[in-house]
Amino acid sequence: MPIIVISGLPSSGKSARARELQNYFLSINKKVHLISENVAVPKALFEKNEFFADSQKEKIVRSDLKSEASRQLNKEDLVILDACNYIKGYRYEIFCMTKAARTTQCTLFTCIPKEQAWSFNAQRTDPDVLTDSASEPLLNNSDIPYTREIFDALCMRFEEPHGNNRWDSPLFVVLPEDILNLESIYKSLYETRPLPPNQSTQNAPLSATNYLFEVDTILQDIIQEILGAAKVGAFGQLRIQGSSTKVKVSTTMNAMRLNRLRQQFISSRCRGNQTTPAPLDQVPQLFVQFINANITGC
Repeated sequence: MPIIVISGLPSSGKSARARELQNYFLSINKKVHLISENVAVPKALFEKNEFFADSQKEKIVRSDLKSEASRQLNKEDLVILDACNYIKGYRYEIFCMTKAARTTQCTLFTCIPKEQAWSFNAQRTDPDVLTDSASEPLLNNSDIPYTREIFDALCMRFEEPHGNNRWDSPLFVVLPEDILNLESIYKSLYETRPLPPNQSTQNAPLSATNYLFEVDTILQDIIQEILGAAKVGAFGQLRIQGSSTKVKVSTTMNAMRLNRLRQQFISSRCRGNQTTPAPLDQVPQLFVQFINANITGC
């Protein structure tokens, strides 16, 4: 699914914008997965300010957020990643993940002067226990203020997104007083081509040696199945897994004849440059057809 990566200073309104985006996309019948750092931190049993003071704890939660976003990626529904996302290398990892999923993304930067962000932070309450209507603790850090030390440290570490970085593009910058351009964000996600995959985000293809080994293993399994049927006298049409065509099991079939066909099939279909090697899932069908056409001439 398309993904919106939200990035900004602490107390810059990231979660408020995330909820605004969530409500908009739900209103146009899109399924939305809101993945929030404010939920992930207490879920991991970390206290907010102690968490941001410990780089190892941050790595754990960042990894959890990335894994959750990766599980939800497809081409239709929407992922909103609500977190500081202050490390440009981490945003690049999300970008590569999006390319591998062949979907789209954009970045929303909640731009704000540092002292205005601190003013918003100071307005937050710090209740002893946040509870819902059922008097159960709420696993959400949104209303818990940062200490000045942690706030300043996060601002110092923040690596601002830039639109000329491909992993931050397209970039939407929004100030606290701005109206979010929801239509433009929608178009960037649903009316543009997915990010093209490249070598770094693709699984390496089978080498020629691995391919021949895989093909030979499939062929030998088919031969064993045919010989097993012939051994118990099950002559006639035999269904082979992976093939819609049935093999004609006859009394003339034996291991020598079938293995000769196996070698001929590999030589004609899988070696040389005269033909494109068949995908592995098509090999059973092709081999059955090859046997049916050539068994009498072996």
